Amino acid sequence: MKVLISAYSCEPGRGSEPGVGWNVAVEAAKHNQVWVLTRPDESGDKIAAALAKEPIPNLQFVYFNLPLIGSLWRFGSTGAMQAHYYLWQIQAYFVAKRLHQEINFDVIHHVTFVKYSNPSFLALLDLPFVWGPVGGGESAPSTFWQDFGWRSRLYELARATVRSIGERDPFVKVTAQRSAAVRATTADTADRLHRMGINQVDILPEAGLASSDIDRLAEFTLPVATLDQPIRFISMGRLLHWKGFYLAVRAFAAANLTNAEYWLFGEGTDQPRLEAMATELGVADRIKFWGRQPRDLTLAHLGQCHVLVHPSLHDSGGWVCLEAMAAGRPVICLDLGGPAVQVTPATGCKIPAHNPEQVVQDMAAAMVKLANDPELRSQMGEAGKALIKSHHSWEIKGKELAQLYADVAKQYQAKSGQNAS
Repeated sequence: MKVLISAYSCEPGRGSEPGVGWNVAVEAAKHNQVWVLTRPDESGDKIAAALAKEPIPNLQFVYFNLPLIGSLWRFGSTGAMQAHYYLWQIQAYFVAKRLHQEINFDVIHHVTFVKYSNPSFLALLDLPFVWGPVGGGESAPSTFWQDFGWRSRLYELARATVRSIGERDPFVKVTAQRSAAVRATTADTADRLHRMGINQVDILPEAGLASSDIDRLAEFTLPVATLDQPIRFISMGRLLHWKGFYLAVRAFAAANLTNAEYWLFGEGTDQPRLEAMATELGVADRIKFWGRQPRDLTLAHLGQCHVLVHPSLHDSGGWVCLEAMAAGRPVICLDLGGPAVQVTPATGCKIPAHNPEQVVQDMAAAMVKLANDPELRSQMGEAGKALIKSHHSWEIKGKELAQLYADVAKQYQAKSGQNAS
């Protein structure tokens, strides 16, 4: 079939939004002919370099940007970028309409941004339209706001306000209603879509791992904890309030594990607070802040650790959880957002998030449990490897997409035939 993919963010060798755009396009092209709408300013040169190194015959990129405005959003705020994204979606409709007259597509798929509160005007074309997975419906539970500073509270309020405005955008509702398949990254986003009148929503993670990464991470052996080799917990991500690392620092201190360390990789505005907290709680000598490191180096350090701690309060994705499970590491996360979808009771500990005190207590208990039970760490690690290989490789996702495209195209043809008769 001929498939048109909308990927505002798309770049090879990246994670998060750019990685989703690139990997979905590459895997879709293994099964169908694929055209991708994206921007030249963000990744055009890198895409060209990747295709020159390893050509993909069924994959073509169609670059365009807003006239006059172009990439000027780079010099503005986050709001400027969101405005640029919205206007780009409008232009994408006219680009796609012209292309469709020339190519005659069978299916359209909106991939990035992975955001449910913005429309994709491509849904207005008379073609079967796949939306997502889309996310962004997750919120930090209100009981945790007591731990936020005023800037963090303003951030959460602004985020909720923008999302609420988006939910009232008639074009968002039209996008959802005209979708042949609606996919959400989390139960929270699915619930918000249900409230918008969308009955059928599938929940599945946005992220995946390449088979080469899965094989490489699977080679990591789980270190044996000794007096000279302490139990090591690791967290990887931006040090921001909503990532919840302050909960993990408090839990690590409450666990009172004498032969243990906690490594944090990343940088962000919450780092001074976390460092002060570690000192105040008397664990500064056992918590190491590594700062932002290249991905390969961070993953190499993951190989020296035993357990991933990912206490995010609202996270649509959670790529690090997939990487940790692929490496055979148990995961301690909150039972919220994307990690709650990815992690199972067999592969880690999902902590209910009722309030900060309860989370700290339960997370500390999980740390103690995993630190004192090497057999459990090994069992969870092996279960994580199996789960990633069977459900979360990009290759598996590509095959599932190919089947989805075939199904929605068949349904569309049947419906068209009924209307014609």
